[in-house]
Amino acid sequence: MTMVKICGLKEAEHVRAAVEAGADAIGFVFANSSRQITLSQAKNLIAEIPSHILVIGVFVNEDLHTIEEYANEIPLDYAQLHGDESIEFVESLRVPVIKAFSISSQEDVQRALNYPSDFYLFDTPGTTYRGGSGKAFDWNILANESIPKEKVILAGGLHADNVREAVQKIQPYMVDVSSGVETSKRKDTTKIHAFVQAVLDKER
Repeated sequence: MTMVKICGLKEAEHVRAAVEAGADAIGFVFANSSRQITLSQAKNLIAEIPSHILVIGVFVNEDLHTIEEYANEIPLDYAQLHGDESIEFVESLRVPVIKAFSISSQEDVQRALNYPSDFYLFDTPGTTYRGGSGKAFDWNILANESIPKEKVILAGGLHADNVREAVQKIQPYMVDVSSGVETSKRKDTTKIHAFVQAVLDKER
């Protein structure tokens, strides 16, 4: 069964909406982004999250000490790395890792497989920021690759109207949405529920 991650949450009402809708994971962005929050804000928001839901922190080219500090303070179940982190950097972290990769070709997928991360997050190349572009990449790139589906997290341009197709085509471990559940660049409770329900309906 494909799991659902709602990423880039900043307000308690939207965290509650994700929990109520049945999301499996919630992502907090600590990197430079319109969705960035502080460590203090994350600590307040986590009070709304039951223990069975994964908490994931998103970082871009952050130093190792800061990532591990955040992971301990909040705490985080995974650190999602969206920058140019090296294989050696990933290996040195004492936190489970989701390594994100911008996908434009099959070579990008093969590069990802060199990393010792717990999961691979495949996303559309960003514009102003890493990820969160609201655009989907060519899913055929993944469909044609022999990658372990149980380690694939699919992101990039997903929303309630296309996530069923994405799940059917890629069969990822998890789907990750941010801009696809927003209205005017703010999370939308109705869209959060619709996205999660679309995945649940596909799994029935």
